[in-house]
Amino acid sequence: MAFALSGARIFTGTRFVEGHALLIEGVRIVDILPTHQIPSGLKTVLLEGGILAPGFIDAQVNGGGGVLFNNEPNIEGIAAIIAAHRKFGTTSLLPTLISDGDATTSQAIAAAEIAVKTIPGCLGLHLEGPHLAPARKGAHLAEFMRCMQANDVERLLQARTGVLLVTAAVEQVSPEYIKSLTNSGVIVSLGHSDACYEDAVGAIAAGASGITHLFNAMSQIEPRNPGLVGAALHHPDVFCGIIADGHHVHPENLKLAINTKPRGKVFLVSDAMPTIGMERSDNFTLNGRVITRKEGRLTLADDTLAGSDLDLAKAVRYCVNTLGISVQETLRMASLYPAQFLGLSGKRGRIKKGMIADIVHLDDQLHVTRTWVSGD
Repeated sequence: MAFALSGARIFTGTRFVEGHALLIEGVRIVDILPTHQIPSGLKTVLLEGGILAPGFIDAQVNGGGGVLFNNEPNIEGIAAIIAAHRKFGTTSLLPTLISDGDATTSQAIAAAEIAVKTIPGCLGLHLEGPHLAPARKGAHLAEFMRCMQANDVERLLQARTGVLLVTAAVEQVSPEYIKSLTNSGVIVSLGHSDACYEDAVGAIAAGASGITHLFNAMSQIEPRNPGLVGAALHHPDVFCGIIADGHHVHPENLKLAINTKPRGKVFLVSDAMPTIGMERSDNFTLNGRVITRKEGRLTLADDTLAGSDLDLAKAVRYCVNTLGISVQETLRMASLYPAQFLGLSGKRGRIKKGMIADIVHLDDQLHVTRTWVSGD
């Protein structure tokens, strides 16, 4: 079915366009044209101002809608998580598995292999572990953490999950394994690592192209060891995901990263947990441990942050209203830049003829009013 979206400013991913309409047919954007040129008789959705922007893309989503992917590593769990985040402008995402046992990991891979073919908005899978460093475990259980072995590499290479993103600690995966994975299309991101600067740079040279939730659960900048944070900020080609919720990272550190990295290399992630879309959900369990929700924070009993109570629309508002980043750049951080990181910028992240019609409509306060996923 073909239709037009009219009445809002259009942000294409590069600039704002006024007085134009967006034409969609099937799953694709077919044109952007002046409003007075909308074909006669074409169904038109008239919007009351606001912004039409590329749908948000989230590379790190642990849960939503009351579902934690680790607890429900199946098709139903993925569908529920995607539905919850769609309400907040995220039109595509990577369901993310926190470090767990081999059986759960296998279930997650199998579910993602089906979901990418059957559930609009599922891009693939993010495995955040188990190849992480106990010294920087965060909310992950150290008992699941281990070095990557040849059989682990083979399992990842055989996965058919669409986009496959693997977060690993520098000290738990060899440069040779990083090369094998990235040469086969697996995206390797470094995180939960206590690595020194030199080892981190070596992992980047081997092919690691991302940093998972920059500043959190990693070696920091010290006088004689810049650590993983220093390597991330120093290396121009590495993408850095950030959690912009006011709890995980001090706002000045967020501004430091955004101002230091080349434009386009910092993008937003939610690191969201099941609480997204749930107004009255005070706690849930992860690997048998209770996580409590209070005043926008999710914590274990020892006050360790355990994921976030964040959606990408809220992260967008935080960047604009608290960090003072322009609306245009912030929207790119939520759509275009993650699309580039995941190798999807030829299909998603822009409003342009031929692109998949993943669209979000925001009001003037940057709250989501409606989304379209693959034109629906």
